[in-house]
Amino acid sequence: GALTPVITPLQAAPARDSRRLQLEHLHTEEQLSLVYAIGNNYLPSATQLLDRFLRDHYSQEIGRIDLRLFDLLHQIQQILGCQQPFQVISGFRSPATNDQLRANGTGGVARNSLHMSGRAIDIRLAEIPLTDLRDAAMLLKAGGVGYYSQEQFVHIDTGKVRYW
Repeated sequence: GALTPVITPLQAAPARDSRRLQLEHLHTEEQLSLVYAIGNNYLPSATQLLDRFLRDHYSQEIGRIDLRLFDLLHQIQQILGCQQPFQVISGFRSPATNDQLRANGTGGVARNSLHMSGRAIDIRLAEIPLTDLRDAAMLLKAGGVGYYSQEQFVHIDTGKVRYW
C-alpha cells in the first residue's frame, strides 16, 4: 500500500500535566501524535506542526489554529476515555476554498465559516459512535457543535455555544 507520511517531533518523556493529541488526516493521509502543551505553556514547535497538519488541504495554505480548539479535542478525549487518533476531515480553510465549496453546493459550508479563522474542525473517531463524540463536545459547552450523521463527522468550533 501507499506509504503514510508521519510527522513526529522529537520530545522528552511527557510530563504528568502534558496534553497530547493524536490526529490522522483523511485527505492527506498524514498522521501526527505530539504533546502540544505542558501545564499553562503551549509548545510553539508543536502548535506550528498542528497548524501545518490542519492546513487547507485544497490550497495547502496554512492558517493559525485557535489554541482552545486543541484543548477542546484533548478534553473530548478525556471525557470519552479514548486514546485513538481523531480522524480529521477539515481544519483550516482559506476564504477561496470556502467560497469554492459553497459554490459547489457542499452542504453545511457557512459564508463566514469559523474554519477560515482556524477556530473550527470537522472530526470523527473510528471506534466511537458519532453521537457519543457529539455529546462529549456538547458537555463542554465551549463552542459550536454540529452533528452531520450523513457525512459521518462532528463539527467543533470555539465560537458561541450553539448546537445543530
